[in-house]
Amino acid sequence: MHGARTIGESWNTGRNNFNLMRLVAAWMVIYGHAGAVTGAPGADLITQLTKFRFAGGVAVDVFFVISGFLIAASLERNSVRDYLISRGLRIMPALLVCVLLSALVMGPLLTTSSDYWRHGEVWRYVALNGSLWTNAYSLPGVFETLPRTAINGSLWTLPIEAKLYLALLVAWLAGVLTPRRYPPLWALALTAAAALVWWKHPLPDHLANPANCAAFFITGTLFWVNRASIRLSMWPLLALFAMAAALRGTAWFYPAYFGLLAYGTLFVAMVPRLPGIRRIDLSYGLYLYGWPMQQLALMAGADTPLRNTMAATIAALICAALSWFLIEQPALRLKRRLLGTTPHHPASAVSGAASGGRQEPAQTTTGER
Repeated sequence: MHGARTIGESWNTGRNNFNLMRLVAAWMVIYGHAGAVTGAPGADLITQLTKFRFAGGVAVDVFFVISGFLIAASLERNSVRDYLISRGLRIMPALLVCVLLSALVMGPLLTTSSDYWRHGEVWRYVALNGSLWTNAYSLPGVFETLPRTAINGSLWTLPIEAKLYLALLVAWLAGVLTPRRYPPLWALALTAAAALVWWKHPLPDHLANPANCAAFFITGTLFWVNRASIRLSMWPLLALFAMAAALRGTAWFYPAYFGLLAYGTLFVAMVPRLPGIRRIDLSYGLYLYGWPMQQLALMAGADTPLRNTMAATIAALICAALSWFLIEQPALRLKRRLLGTTPHHPASAVSGAASGGRQEPAQTTTGER
């Protein structure tokens, strides 16, 4: 491990691969959903490799590690007001537009219901998904003959993420986001989660999914809080990989997978020199529009996982580009005006370079999908 940089040292170089990783992860969600959307039998390559989790699930785990890291960085540099404004302007405008387009444009065009506008389900879809409180997945007469009837099956992670933002704020206000106080609480939380699984196995999805996301999120935060002492070396990564390979297919695979994915996410983000994505971040839009585009691609005849993935990727990237240039980027400019922030280099502050989850002038880091 001699010579390996700490996370903090790597962060302060101003170079990382977060944008590229999130874009790949957003695409993995599309790829992972293709089998379910088309109703095709068989497992994706990630499921075959891990014998544990499908491609979209692995991508979501990566998202939450990255989010826990970057949002903790954002919180450390902002006041409560600025933090809430930053989070709201990053996640809400694009989500609201996606939800409204689904319910008020796509729904009426595709519905087989003669009284679509009189259904309370339409307004419930808008209110629940747009509020980030919980989710609604159906619209009257839309996608009802497809293998999966959900309008947007990817939105389930967003209320969880929003609640984790607030939980992290509470932890910060309580003064526990320090290298001395946070690790014991992190260990206690993971132990409690493991005990719950042991006591009641398997957990129902409405508990298991939030618990899994929270575990990866708080671990990402652990990396940020202890960035001065955690080194990014190939040897721990290889050890974790060997452990995961040895335990693959057993009941003990999850702890090895957890460690490998969490540490591996930060390693890939900070160590290798990968193609940089600096000013344009399409990952959130790709995540938001991936599932609806897959449903539309299926209706248009892309009825195999490969064809569906290819068609939906192209369509979702177009939507993501429109979302970025027309909604997300203007919202970020509004955030700067409201907060009075100016671009800065990450090395200019010990706490790191995240203002509202963005890093400038090097590689931008938004922190969400």
